[in-house]
Amino acid sequence: MFSELNPVVQALIGTGFTWIATAIGSATVFFFHKINKLFLETMLGFAAGIMIAASYWSLLAPAISLSNGWWFPPICGFLLGGLFLRSLDHFIPHQHRNAKTHEGIKTPWGKETLLFLAITLHNIPEGLAVGVGFGAVAASGGDAGSGATIAGALALTAGLALQDLPEGAAVSLPLHGHGMSRLKSFFWGQFSGMVEPIAAVIGASLAFFAKPVLPYALAFAAGAMIYVVAEEIIPEAERDKHNHFATVSVLIGFALMMLLELTLQP
Repeated sequence: MFSELNPVVQALIGTGFTWIATAIGSATVFFFHKINKLFLETMLGFAAGIMIAASYWSLLAPAISLSNGWWFPPICGFLLGGLFLRSLDHFIPHQHRNAKTHEGIKTPWGKETLLFLAITLHNIPEGLAVGVGFGAVAASGGDAGSGATIAGALALTAGLALQDLPEGAAVSLPLHGHGMSRLKSFFWGQFSGMVEPIAAVIGASLAFFAKPVLPYALAFAAGAMIYVVAEEIIPEAERDKHNHFATVSVLIGFALMMLLELTLQP
């Protein structure tokens, strides 16, 4: 049974599904020339809502529960996760969809590469979250009182897979718009999801084999995801005149993730 597998294997299987979702989103490049702004901003809002809800129910709540009333582990881990993503933002060159200049260190790389790296950065905390989620279940021995359950980890994986669909399209369609062939655009779009299994293995291993840091690891993944949402996804979703659609989509995404968490729990 899936629940009896090693947590690293579980994390790899889970992020395999999120990678497939990214590939499905990337495949839209074979059917469309460019991405509709209203659709993209609505889906980005949806993704933001899912990530915010997942950060609490699947990561922060178990971190708080495992800390046994001590405030330091969840707060410290949460802030360190945000600082980690900020450091990646500062050093790794990348460029967002509507930005005129790139962020990170100076580089001769073209806009296509920088667009690819921007989405790839988004996927790092997602992979970490899935890995830590499954690692936490194994480390806690499946104790429901810890807040870390296999149902919660599966709900987290399902939610992140849903929000990876628009992220795949957000890579492949702009790349095609900059003159890249459909096949190459699809390849780089789905390839942006490859970082998730790598990050998942790291997260699962850390959570399972270094049990004393488990609350920190859970909160770290949550902080990294919230940083991405606040720094990049919501600003991108609210950029144009359709911002009210994006705002409503945040609520819908949050509600859907909450539904997954509440219905999949034993």
